[in-house]
Amino acid sequence: MTLSATTPLPRWLLGVLALLATASIAVPAWLVTHAPKLPPVAAKVVRPQRVVPPAELPPVEPIELQNLAPEDAREYNASIPFSTAPNPAARPFRISGSPEDQARAIDCLAAAVIYEAGDDASGEKAVAQVVLNRVRHPAFPHSVCGVVFQGAERRTGCQFTFTCDGAILRTVRPAAWERAREIARAALNGTIDKRVGHATHYHTDWVVPYWSASLDKITEVHTHLFFRWTGWWGTPPAFASRYTGAEPNIPQLARLSTAHHLPGDDVAALATDVANVLLPEGLAVPQSLAQDSNTFLVTLDPRLGPEMYPALALKACGDRPFCKFMSWTDKAATPAALPITPVQQRAMSFSYLRDRAFNFEKTLWNCSEFKNTQPNQCMKAQVSITMVPPAAALAPSRANPNFDLRSVTGGVSGSIAPPPVVPTKPTTPPPLAGVRLKAAPAAAPADGRGPAPVPSPTPLKPAPKAGEE
Repeated sequence: MTLSATTPLPRWLLGVLALLATASIAVPAWLVTHAPKLPPVAAKVVRPQRVVPPAELPPVEPIELQNLAPEDAREYNASIPFSTAPNPAARPFRISGSPEDQARAIDCLAAAVIYEAGDDASGEKAVAQVVLNRVRHPAFPHSVCGVVFQGAERRTGCQFTFTCDGAILRTVRPAAWERAREIARAALNGTIDKRVGHATHYHTDWVVPYWSASLDKITEVHTHLFFRWTGWWGTPPAFASRYTGAEPNIPQLARLSTAHHLPGDDVAALATDVANVLLPEGLAVPQSLAQDSNTFLVTLDPRLGPEMYPALALKACGDRPFCKFMSWTDKAATPAALPITPVQQRAMSFSYLRDRAFNFEKTLWNCSEFKNTQPNQCMKAQVSITMVPPAAALAPSRANPNFDLRSVTGGVSGSIAPPPVVPTKPTTPPPLAGVRLKAAPAAAPADGRGPAPVPSPTPLKPAPKAGEE
């Protein structure tokens, strides 16, 4: 049917147009009047909304919190909707680098997950994923320890609060630390947490950081909210930075991690907090030997992680100015008394030596048993721990009366040097009866023409060789 300009519209069409006109006015009005109401506290929140373009690297802002009470922060955080955009999982991470670098990466990540999420496996896995997401993002350092301790030198610049607010000094139970290390090791070797996708930020629901309003809220794990950057910087192609595999040494972790020990300061770092170290339930501080109250021969409890051995030694030695703590993981190899045999020395797992008279303090590890130990912390295979020598050995030696073991100061790692060898004049054997000796060659004449001829003695008949008559 063709309608002319003068033909009236059908009633049904007029009705449809009227409904559309009414809806175009009523629907927006309804949305305005029924929109979700922000809590009154939202007026106090600074809400930056700028989306950083791909050509500009997004800034990594320090932790600064809005001035809100915890209950107000929870109310505000609950009012912010989750992003409805896709939340793809991150690619599996594959650790690289030397064994030493890998050991440092594992312990840095373990520290992040346990201090940020507590002894909670679900939360720890989510935190581990955020750290590894940052390692791959060009806005952050490209090492695990670099990401975790970024800005830790400044109280207002750290990215993970435990690195700059003193929380890192809190005692960690050995079993919890080992669980955190297992989660860290798994994440560094391909295990992913799909829940948090490409999140690079998170915070607890009782605080509101300034940066949270400009990021997309993507998921919640217990009391933690996870965020990614808006726009291109929060998409998978942005996470293209290569992991360097080179991990810095973090002295703050020396208390927990032998991989982060430095020469001379490993024990000092432990000593400041050893009083707060808790041993596993039922594990007592070792007792010294009855024959020497400054010496400990200990079988290490399997419930105690290797990173806790120095703390155990410090607890055992207490305030002694001189102390020798020697320990074995194999009970059968642990000696019951002094002196210890060379076989027992080679089987030793860990030792701690202290001699404050010489300002000496050192931990040593059996590096054939603990593969990731720093070389400067390894026991040398040919070196034994100085032991109290038997009483008979304390007296000067008859062969060398100048060598006296009583002049050797104990407490320093290393073997006692053997007595110096004093050359002696060989004794001339007595002449053999019935044998005519060869005459000694004459001295060279003064004119330098060589030795004067010497008459040959009567030759001796050589003994017959095998097979000769």
